[in-house]
Amino acid sequence: MFFQQIADGGCQSYIVACPESCAAILIDPALGQIDRYLGVLGREGFRLRYIIETHTHADHFSAARQLREQTGAPIVMHRTARAPFVDIHVEDGHTLAVGDLRPAFLHTPGHTADSMCVHVTDRVFTGDTLLIGGTGRTDLPTGDPDKLYDSLFGKLLKLPGETLVYPAHDYKGRTHTTIAVEIADNPRLQKHDRAEFIALMNGLNLAAPTHLTEALRTNLTGGKTVRQLLSEAAQQTPFMSLDELETRLGRKANDFVILDVRERDAFLAGHVPGARHLPRGQLELRVDEAFPDPDLEILTICEYGKVSTLAAATLRQLGFHRAVALDGGMKLWRDAIKPIESGEAS
Repeated sequence: MFFQQIADGGCQSYIVACPESCAAILIDPALGQIDRYLGVLGREGFRLRYIIETHTHADHFSAARQLREQTGAPIVMHRTARAPFVDIHVEDGHTLAVGDLRPAFLHTPGHTADSMCVHVTDRVFTGDTLLIGGTGRTDLPTGDPDKLYDSLFGKLLKLPGETLVYPAHDYKGRTHTTIAVEIADNPRLQKHDRAEFIALMNGLNLAAPTHLTEALRTNLTGGKTVRQLLSEAAQQTPFMSLDELETRLGRKANDFVILDVRERDAFLAGHVPGARHLPRGQLELRVDEAFPDPDLEILTICEYGKVSTLAAATLRQLGFHRAVALDGGMKLWRDAIKPIESGEAS
């Protein structure tokens, strides 16, 4: 069996393959590692047969949909998963054929209602159900400490003690553990009484994961992350440097317009000399009135260069094919001690 663990910060994903058939599965892929997954699969000559999500993630962005588009491999989740893009729903006790391998699914709700573990030969991929020295939290949407107790003590911990455990997360650089080690040393698993375990989980008082709402939104619906939107906008939008803009200020060309898309207060506090003001939120509604000539070269500016990139991409979609964004935004313009004026546009 081929096996490779791939870390993305504290997130862990796994490629498991049958070398004889060149068939592979990918478990819990992260959005930032797509090229790496494809590189490993290509290097080894494997075909990705299934993309498996152990649960709906709330702490990182899944790469499942993007990988399906690039490889054609179906997305597999438990039947209770709400995401509309899942291709194959599995249940407790189901298996998949991956060459000579037969990954088996254990429904282990508690961290989320759709949590499941994937048991392959001598190891189990536990998602967020069982972590190294811990367990998945139960205070996020669909979490339930009572169900987690049953999933752990009634199912997962009954696997042979030598079974290797590979979780979806570890933030201390550890790669794996075993069922026996966790039974002996995991502090949360020392609470054998159901009521004590539930009280422990309910009293953890953990901080919410970064990007919780965005991660749930994109992983549940198949929507795009803000990072994806910015990346796509940047791919279709050229940029102008600070020095080039300063040079343009001296030319005063009739077909060149500087458009500040920040909110009014920010614009009045300081903007590039000669800039016109049109907030990003009103761009689509007012652009035709503001710029009747679609052949203008329009340079969009915001505070950090992100909103202006989206604005320039929108202008190009609307037919202003010369739209361009300032690389770095007003912050870098100020830091470079470039000319600024305040108040209303002249």
